[in-house]
Amino acid sequence: MMKLNQPVLLIAVFVLLAGLLVFAQPGKKKILVAHRGASAYAPEHTAAAYRLAIEQGADFVEQDLQITKDGVLVCLHDLTLERTTNAEELFPDRFHTDVTEDQPQTASPAKHWYVSDFTLAEIKKLDAGSWFNEKFKGERVPTWQEAIALVRGKAGMYPETKAPEVYGKRGFDMEKLLMESLRKNKLDQPNADPKTPLVIQSFSAASLRKLRDEYKTRLTLTFLIGGDPQKQWLTEDGLKKVKAFAEGIGPSKGLLDREPKIVEWAHAAGLTVTPYTFRSASTGKFKDVREEMTHALFTLGVDALFTDNPDQFPRR
Repeated sequence: MMKLNQPVLLIAVFVLLAGLLVFAQPGKKKILVAHRGASAYAPEHTAAAYRLAIEQGADFVEQDLQITKDGVLVCLHDLTLERTTNAEELFPDRFHTDVTEDQPQTASPAKHWYVSDFTLAEIKKLDAGSWFNEKFKGERVPTWQEAIALVRGKAGMYPETKAPEVYGKRGFDMEKLLMESLRKNKLDQPNADPKTPLVIQSFSAASLRKLRDEYKTRLTLTFLIGGDPQKQWLTEDGLKKVKAFAEGIGPSKGLLDREPKIVEWAHAAGLTVTPYTFRSASTGKFKDVREEMTHALFTLGVDALFTDNPDQFPRR
């Protein structure tokens, strides 16, 4: 067996201990992720929201990813266009009706304008700002490439593979599209651009495993955890399993309220904790969103958080 000489061994031990100390250090910088941009003040996933998030000091700006009919990644939270654009007005006949088994027979079927039914050129005709406030009329749905150009060098980026299984059924490989774009922009390796760190997130464990195992990414991955079907992960044993395909978890803040020990368990498993979503419109028992974020960061001990209100993020 090869033996390490004493100086090399001491250096290795020092590096390991230093890493542990940084991770456990009480004064370690807490990270602000602007949820869909500064979405309390500007229409979500628009250039206006991204620019404002940067102005308000966001460490990372989040992008939810969808795919157009012609295979282009765009930044939009929903699978469909009707909530945040005027798709219904511009394309009144281009909807699908979704009927579920539990829907009353007397109810009108829901109408949905799916992103993947429209080309990028068509989506670029849509107004993505007026629904929020008339002063944002004319804001457009940005492509992922446009988001990179806007944010790069000013903040980190936090893209989410949104509903990748749905897009898989439609013949798209979201993970492939994302990794190809990152390679094109020379952002596919850790610390490739120190001014633009990358974290990829998803509610899909399969998507994160695919990024790690098939596409061999070494970028930081965060596993989002929401409702009851995912609660299996939020145990000491479950979090150890998450560590096999991600470096962090993103639980809903409600899950942490019900079981604060999740933070302790995640840290013990070597995972960071970035809960969602802190917003002035919903603060529960707290007097305001700043107080709520302060509790999460400095009482519960989370490492970062998603907020609609970057300007209210408490710095210490």
